[in-house]
Amino acid sequence: MTTAPTTLDVRKIAGHIGAEISGVDLADELSAPVVAAIRAALLEHRVVFFRGQRLDAEHQEAFARRFGSPTTAHPTVPSLDGSPAVLDLDYGRTTSRANNWHTDVTFVRRPPLGSILRAVTIPPYGGDTVWANTVRAYATLPVELRELADRLWAVHSNAYDYVSDAREGDDSEVARRHREVFTSTEYVTEHPVVRVHPETGERALVLGGFVRRFVGWTGDDSRDLLRLLQRHVTALENTVRWRWHAGDVVFWDNRATQHYAVADYGDQARRVQRITLVGDVPVSVSGERSRSVAGDDTSYNTALARSTDAR
Repeated sequence: MTTAPTTLDVRKIAGHIGAEISGVDLADELSAPVVAAIRAALLEHRVVFFRGQRLDAEHQEAFARRFGSPTTAHPTVPSLDGSPAVLDLDYGRTTSRANNWHTDVTFVRRPPLGSILRAVTIPPYGGDTVWANTVRAYATLPVELRELADRLWAVHSNAYDYVSDAREGDDSEVARRHREVFTSTEYVTEHPVVRVHPETGERALVLGGFVRRFVGWTGDDSRDLLRLLQRHVTALENTVRWRWHAGDVVFWDNRATQHYAVADYGDQARRVQRITLVGDVPVSVSGERSRSVAGDDTSYNTALARSTDAR
């Protein structure tokens, strides 16, 4: 195995989020300076893209361990056979499509630090993924709305909104089976709507598809305010869109982004594999930590932590 270079080419691909990193083979033994440069790019650009990598599930996990400890694949969904850290997302065959704006696994008290997604099978057209910068979304809110958001808390849960799902036409047998597995254990957590990023100190919105309501608010009022805040998150100026090729690897900061997998590829095959990294408990602007209401995320966040943390 060759030794990776010590410098990287980092090129922005949108105005406020996203950069492509070239000049590195992620299957190589990455040097400490390269790992540090990738982490710095991740913190600056929120999501970083690597074209045409030659990773398998084992090498993907080895790469992930340079940046933290992998979680188990998912709190409720089984992992890839033989790879307990890898969530195999074979859309249309075993997995319901994730075509909604969300931040990964916010229904647990300690959501992931980040996610690393590898493209296995990509359709010839469609199936792009879009990411949004939740730090910039917060910073560009009107001041009165920022002050309100600073005080708000939201209830996040993995329990599906079945009425909304049916309205969106997601009522296939695969979708029903996936919902049953996804909600086999119910998790409910209260997170601050604005968290302080533990590495940069920036403020970011914690919202997305797992929000059920705001603490102390009615369902109707919560939906209206959530739509308003989400519009700021998903404003086109805050987003970047990636056209996948097989072998691509994408690493995003789950503490500062939302994402959306565009379901515009019909019955074509689309398979990707994801690893998430153990994160920390979100902290509000006033210093309060997120609260678990139902479900214990200990096994999700610690089952694989016995392996060496490469940071």
